[in-house]
Amino acid sequence: MSLINVKVVKIASEGEGIRSFLLRKTGFFKLPAYEPGAHIDVHCGEGIIRQYSLCGDQNDRHHYMIAVKQVELSRGGSDLMHLSVQEGDRLEIGSPRNNFSLYESAPHAVLLAGGIGITPIIAMADRLNALGRSFELHYFSRGPEHTAFQNRLLRGSFATRVSLHEGLDVAATKARLKAVFASPPPRTQVYICGPGLFMASAESTALKTIPAADIKLERFAANPATNIGPTAPFQIELAQSETTLEVGAKETILDVLQAHGIDAAFSCEQGVCGTCVTRALEGEPDHRDSFLSPKQRRANQQICLCVSRSKSSKLVLEL
Repeated sequence: MSLINVKVVKIASEGEGIRSFLLRKTGFFKLPAYEPGAHIDVHCGEGIIRQYSLCGDQNDRHHYMIAVKQVELSRGGSDLMHLSVQEGDRLEIGSPRNNFSLYESAPHAVLLAGGIGITPIIAMADRLNALGRSFELHYFSRGPEHTAFQNRLLRGSFATRVSLHEGLDVAATKARLKAVFASPPPRTQVYICGPGLFMASAESTALKTIPAADIKLERFAANPATNIGPTAPFQIELAQSETTLEVGAKETILDVLQAHGIDAAFSCEQGVCGTCVTRALEGEPDHRDSFLSPKQRRANQQICLCVSRSKSSKLVLEL
C-alpha cells in the first residue's frame, strides 16, 4: 500500500491528555476523499503504526485531522504522538479505510461516544447535520476537562442535538443509556465508539429496543472476551508456496510468517483494524479478533493473522 507524506501543521489541546493533529498533504495533489467513520494508519515513528479516526472537515481535501489520547499503558503510539511529534514534522500515513460506515438515509441515528471515541462520532454528526438528517449525539466522559471538541459540540450548528454526560459512575451511566434507548423511533441506527466496558454496556442496552443489525461499533482496542481459550500449537500451510509451518503455543501466525521472511500486511496487532485479514482455504479458524462480523466468523473463510488461531490441527491460508 502506497503511503502519503504529510506535514503536521497544527497541534492543539482538545482536553486533558487529548491532542488534535492537523495534517497537510505535501505536493500538488489532493488528499483522498473519505466518509465519516474512516480512519488512517499513521506511521508514528520507531516502526510503530497506529490507526486514528479522521475527525476534521471532510470537504477539506488538503488537510486531515486526527485526535490522540495519551494512555497510561501505551503500546508506544500515543506516547510518540504526544511526546515526540512536533508542528512542522513530517509523517507518513495510509489512505483512509472505513470499517464503521454511516448509513446516511436512516430516519434517525443515535451516536454514542465514550472518551476518545468521539473522534469518528463527531465526523458522523458533521455529515448528518450537513444532510439535514435526524440524529442525536450522546457523549460520555470522565468530566468536563476530559470532554474533547467542546467548542464544536456546544457552539456548533448541531449543538441542540448534543447531550454531554460527564463524571457518571457505572450505575448512573447504565441508567442514562437506558433512558436513551427507552423509546427509539422506528428504524433507528446506532453507532457506538469508546472504551470496551462502555461499549459493552451501551450495546447490551441498545439491543433491548434496537435490532442487532442496526447497531454498529468501532473498537480502538481488542475486546478481551475474544482473546480467551487454549493456545495449543498447530500448523499453517501456505497454499501459494506449498510451505507448511508450525505455530507454537506462544506464537501468533503473524509471528511465524515474519520469522520466516514471509511478507504479510499488518498494522494494529490487536485484531481490530483488519489489515492482516487473509483467506482461510481449509481448516477451522479460532477467531480471536474484534474485526470480523459474526457472519464472517461463521463462514470460516477469513482469519486475522495477528491474533486468531486454529481449532483444527492445520489451517491452509491463501498466502
